[in-house]
Amino acid sequence: MLYHLFTSIDQAWDFPGAGLFQYISFRAALSLISSLVIGILFGKRIIQWLQLKQVGEIVRDLGLEGQMNKQGTPTMGGLIILASIVIPTVLFADLTNIYTQMMLLVTVWLGAIGFIDDYIKVFKKNKDGLAGKFKIIGQIGVGLIVGSIMWWHPDVTVKDPADRVFTGQVVTMTSIEGIEFEVHEPNAGLPIWEAKKSSETTVPFLKDNAFDYERLISWLGPQAVGFGWIVFIPLVILIVTAVSNGANLTDGIDGLATGTSAIIGLGLAVLAYVSSNIVAADYLNIQYIPLSEELVVFIAAFVGGCIAFLWYNAFPAQVFMGDTGSLALGGIIAAFAIAIRKELLLPVLCGIFLIENLSVVMQVGWFKYTRKKTGTGQRIFLMAPLHHHYQKLNLPESKITARFWIVGILLAVVTIVTLKVR
Repeated sequence: MLYHLFTSIDQAWDFPGAGLFQYISFRAALSLISSLVIGILFGKRIIQWLQLKQVGEIVRDLGLEGQMNKQGTPTMGGLIILASIVIPTVLFADLTNIYTQMMLLVTVWLGAIGFIDDYIKVFKKNKDGLAGKFKIIGQIGVGLIVGSIMWWHPDVTVKDPADRVFTGQVVTMTSIEGIEFEVHEPNAGLPIWEAKKSSETTVPFLKDNAFDYERLISWLGPQAVGFGWIVFIPLVILIVTAVSNGANLTDGIDGLATGTSAIIGLGLAVLAYVSSNIVAADYLNIQYIPLSEELVVFIAAFVGGCIAFLWYNAFPAQVFMGDTGSLALGGIIAAFAIAIRKELLLPVLCGIFLIENLSVVMQVGWFKYTRKKTGTGQRIFLMAPLHHHYQKLNLPESKITARFWIVGILLAVVTIVTLKVR
């Protein structure tokens, strides 16, 4: 809203300072600051309102140290994160931009599913919450929308370095050593990048790192051209569902999911900035994604909202995000990575979410297998997800959280380094 207002003022009256809103760095900074202010200042009031409504966490006794002390702690605090993301994005991002619209849709959609789940648990006193099948249907729905937008929307294009063309006259020059070489005039041969619809994504660690999803159905022959969505959309649904549930599983101890999401958000911010900047994309030899600069404004609000929530969620937590926050955080991360064509980096960047997911799958799978074979189920971990395993080893929550954050930072650095290690 403010972006559109000041853009109109700048165009109509050339008002001093209004032109600042044309700079992504300026709007991203405002978005970050606003999300921090909203989360910290209004977060306290939201917590007080939750306490007044007696929206407290219902804790199942799993035998973990200090667990029952959390009984009654306000939940549904994900409302703080959602407000901290949505309000700055609406204020400072271009609302006509397809990427802005898509990310706001994902945020509200998954936040609503999580809110319904928490509402049933807290107000209806049903500890099971929203039935799992309805959560999955909601996640499939948002994955279907994201996949369809990315495949068919006319504004979703890429400019690939391989398609660069030079304009201007080619001039042959001779160096002082007598060596002849060609230069492009004017402007030393600045290239033109042709925008195109593309089903390509980025493959980490490879030099020629573009992978076309249509290759997966190339065995169908020439008639397969244009039908890559048959593979792409199910993959998007799988990614959104997996990362969303991974964030949900990680939300088990104070500050873990929130801090991890903030670290992932910072990594995504770097990836989004270089992908939306033609100079950086040219230097790094990666795809340039037109219009994706608005994603930098969005992810700044996302990081600010997570950090602001940590103000109250760090150990000992004054509020829990509940599914209202955790489902949305994972879905946002997945959709954002897909938007900037970096979804294949998610196993590295979201390594914490991945290992939490795998720990549950391994625990359940091994238990069922050994019970079928021997009659007695055995466990790999003392408890799953993985952070509960370390709690069973009597490590303090704050230490577990800090160590997971450190691993998350290392994974984020590795993810960013893949831009050059190719």
